[in-house]
Amino acid sequence: MSTLERLERLATRAKIRIEPQLSEKLRTYYDLLIHWNTRIKLTSVRDPDLSINRLLIEPLIAARKIPARDISLLDVGSGGGSPSIPLKLARPRLSLTMVESKVKKAAFLREAVRILDLQTAKVETERCEDLLLRQEFREAMAFVSVRAVRIDKALLNRLQAFLAPGGQILLFRGPSGPDVPVSLGPTLYWQETIPLVEALRSRLVILEKVTADQPEKP
Repeated sequence: MSTLERLERLATRAKIRIEPQLSEKLRTYYDLLIHWNTRIKLTSVRDPDLSINRLLIEPLIAARKIPARDISLLDVGSGGGSPSIPLKLARPRLSLTMVESKVKKAAFLREAVRILDLQTAKVETERCEDLLLRQEFREAMAFVSVRAVRIDKALLNRLQAFLAPGGQILLFRGPSGPDVPVSLGPTLYWQETIPLVEALRSRLVILEKVTADQPEKP
């Protein structure tokens, strides 16, 4: 079964409709990732259905929470480019910054940006804490996304520092762990948790940054 056939079948199962042009771009990205994965480890998921569900279907469902207008997103620990690249493909007007400290993975991300001709997308080969030393990144983002990273108070504090007031953190989570991180600080509150792919029991946890003139939400 081809990548496109699997993608169409799994999208139908997830009750989402993908336009042909987007499907082709997703296929190009996925096939490029699998090709590079033979040289550097970008994903450990071997089963094609599980891989497409995790790398493509999950971000497509999450994209519903991102407005289809000019808006900024920073993805931390981008690795193989999911969820960030599928989010960008689904929301072309998204201004995307991918943060990946490992040089080889960053090289893959830049190649994907080139092959897919992703406008307003760039890669920063730095740790996110070092990126915060640059003033242009502080409180500059509408969204910050993160996957496959241990969530603790120190990380959440760094992530919220990238957000403009009212901005949101998109946490891509598996089946384990609470919906509301126990380490939420005074600037963040839990907004909602959205089921993603039933077969993976995956979730999207959305946290919002409280604005300076707004009391902390319960």
